[in-house]
Amino acid sequence: MRMGVLDVGSNTVRLVIAETSGAVPLPVHTAKRRLRLSAHVERGLHLPPEQVDRLVEAVADARDEGRRWGVEQPFAFATAIVRDAPNRAEVLGRVAAEAGVPLHVLPGEVEAELTFLAARRWMGWRAGPLALLDIGGGSFEVAFGRSRLPDFAIALPLGANRLTRDFFRGQDPPSPQRTRLLRRHVRHQLRDVAARIRWEAPRTVVVTSRMFQQLGRLCGAAPGRSGPFTPRTMTRVDLGRAVDRLAALPAAERALLPGISLARAGQSLAGAIVAHTTMKLMGIDEVTICPWALREGVMLRCIEDGSSDWWDAYGLETQETRPAQAARGPLLLHPLRGTAAEAVGAER
Repeated sequence: MRMGVLDVGSNTVRLVIAETSGAVPLPVHTAKRRLRLSAHVERGLHLPPEQVDRLVEAVADARDEGRRWGVEQPFAFATAIVRDAPNRAEVLGRVAAEAGVPLHVLPGEVEAELTFLAARRWMGWRAGPLALLDIGGGSFEVAFGRSRLPDFAIALPLGANRLTRDFFRGQDPPSPQRTRLLRRHVRHQLRDVAARIRWEAPRTVVVTSRMFQQLGRLCGAAPGRSGPFTPRTMTRVDLGRAVDRLAALPAAERALLPGISLARAGQSLAGAIVAHTTMKLMGIDEVTICPWALREGVMLRCIEDGSSDWWDAYGLETQETRPAQAARGPLLLHPLRGTAAEAVGAER
């Protein structure tokens, strides 16, 4: 049996086809199309019509690619780039009508839960109490748990592209003052969550996402060609040095550094600041880089549950159904307020 997952992110539209006859999704084919939607959003994160046209075309191409590999309808989802867009109902409607693919929008908390599941399965039970960190383009997910799914999971508006746009627009490289302002902002946003992680004292801290993979490579981790089973770690000390290197260079020169791609060079400094500040506030000296993340989490949840009923709860959204989506639970894409327990859902 084959399963397909289609991931619409800030930079790329990526299709993954995997064999799922066993308990582990084994990839047989991947394809991606680089759109860099985050570079074209208008003020207020509005996706302009020409970018929606490109998105529809990319999703239709991925649908056709999936069918050639025996997947009639992939599990298709969009992350923060669409989730935060004021015109997201229009975007989702056009993709469904013109590409024939219902594009789901998962709340940030659900993304964190699914990514945690993938990390737990990759690391195994020997990892013990596990903390997860995932930096995307629009949001930053944090989760902690001792079992299959996390005890708490939260998404914060600390995505690398979002922060680059808000703090470094027009500065390349940014001034030391803007860099300090960003670090102060990250500290404020993370204060309560960091306190919870310190209190939980995880045995293992896992990081996922392309941003963390590229930062790990910059800090000396093995390159991707070494394969997914090569152990990869990153220390806070090495990451601190990487922040200094990135801050001193314009984006074009960052792209020449080991691991830093041209597509993510502009947002690499903001991502590194979030990663380093997080590790410092949480008292983390070293993290393990995990190759599995949200896409694998979607497949694992379907395999282990034996159905996709949970997925159907996040179906096609229209302007009329958007309030109903909000009623399912907060997206948690705003600054933390109140106590740590209120913020991270410790009592839920």
